[in-house]
Formats: sequence, C-alpha cells, structure tokens
Amino acid sequence: MTTPNATLRAVRMGLLMSQDDFARALRDAGSRAGQRNDASKRLVQRWEAGTTTAPRPLYARALETVTGMPIEALGFAAHVPMARVSDDGRGGHDLEGSPIGVSEAAGATTPRTAPRGNYSGVWLSTYEFVSSGRNNEVFAGKHFVVLLQHGNRLTARSLPNASLNPDSPLTLDLQIEGSAITGTWTEQTAADGYYRGARYFGALQMLVDPTGRRMSGKWLGFGRDYEVNSGPWELRLMDASTAKATLDSYNRRPE
Repeated sequence: MTTPNATLRAVRMGLLMSQDDFARALRDAGSRAGQRNDASKRLVQRWEAGTTTAPRPLYARALETVTGMPIEALGFAAHVPMARVSDDGRGGHDLEGSPIGVSEAAGATTPRTAPRGNYSGVWLSTYEFVSSGRNNEVFAGKHFVVLLQHGNRLTARSLPNASLNPDSPLTLDLQIEGSAITGTWTEQTAADGYYRGARYFGALQMLVDPTGRRMSGKWLGFGRDYEVNSGPWELRLMDASTAKATLDSYNRRPE
C-alpha cells in the first residue's frame, strides 16, 4: 500500500494552486532556471498519491523554487538525490545565532490509538514568544492554515497572504494519538523583517478539546544562550471546508 503525500498536497493547497497550476508553475520555474522539465498534472497526482515517492533532482529544484521550502520538508518518503539541506535551520523563536535545532524526529512514534474525527479545514494558528532582543517583550504570531488529515497524520500550511507578519509561511507536521497532538513546526521569517529571513523550527504538543474545534498546548525550541524556550500555541477551527472559495476567503491577514 502507498502512503499519500499529505504534506505536498497541503503545501500546494496553501499556495492556492490546482494540480494543473502547480505543474505549470514547476515548468515555468524550470524554464527560468534554464532547466526545462515536463511537469504535468499527472506527475503531481502521482507525487501526492505516494505512487512516486521521490522526484528526480530536476523536479526537486523546481519544487524548492515554487514552494520556497527545502525538498526534505515536502513530505517525500524516499531520499532525493542532490537535494540540498538548508543551512539556515535554527531551532526556536528568537534564536539569534544559535547553531542548535530541535530534531524533526520529535513525535515520530507510531500512535496506538486511532484519531476520533477528521480535522481537515481552515484553522487559525496563534502562538506567543518572548523576544529577548526586544526587552523580553511578548509577541504573537498568527496564521490562517490549511490543515489536512490522512489517517493519524495532520499537515498544515499557512495561506500565502494569511500571516500576521507578512511573508512568514508556517508549516506543521503532526500526529494524533487519541486527544494528543504531537509533532514539529517550521516558520520562514520575512527577509526584510526583524529576524531577517531566518528559518526557525521546533517541537509542538497540544491537546484537542472535546468539541474537536480547538487544539492548545506548547511549542519548544532552543534560545541563543542554549536554554530551552517554550510558549503557548493554539489552533482554532474556522471552517471545515477546504474548497477553493473557502481558502480564498481566508487568504488574508488575521485580525
């Protein structure tokens, strides 16, 4: 049996692209780079269905260009030859120069309990963090994210224009065990923002409330002085639909 690539599908939907649009963007990216490819809707379908578990390097480079994410973060199960590993990954909010990151193996254990419901839809993600470089002031990050569920896995990607701080896409890769949600988060900060385009990542643990409409818990990450930082994180369901019209309506800056 094949395992669908829910991560790639969530990223594509977060970009508000159909499979045809995505294939066209991949071809355009290849042409601009002088490395033409034959990306098609059918190829995108095979990737998302899991029948093709790793793209060729030609397509891997186009995928990185179109999504703005390293190929190893796009949910492919097999090793992608020649895929580059990002050298700016640093763990935790307000890291400012620490070489330490949180292992992406966090939450990688296989859940023993089936999830209670389907959590696919548009959610409002809100976290808080203390900025040591700004007098320990508390800041909040907000994103409207598209969350997709496949079995006990949840993958979320923020919509293109739906972050409180512009140009700061967020990705969540989570697993469900009963009411417990465990996994990792990654955020690419804006190039012209306070964190100068740094990529931050860490671990995340939350609990789903009995209504299934709210998840709350804490994030973890390393600070610049090698201490472990943490803060609150919450997801609230806004709409259970993932139709294009719904995604378009939430492709905006949160209040």
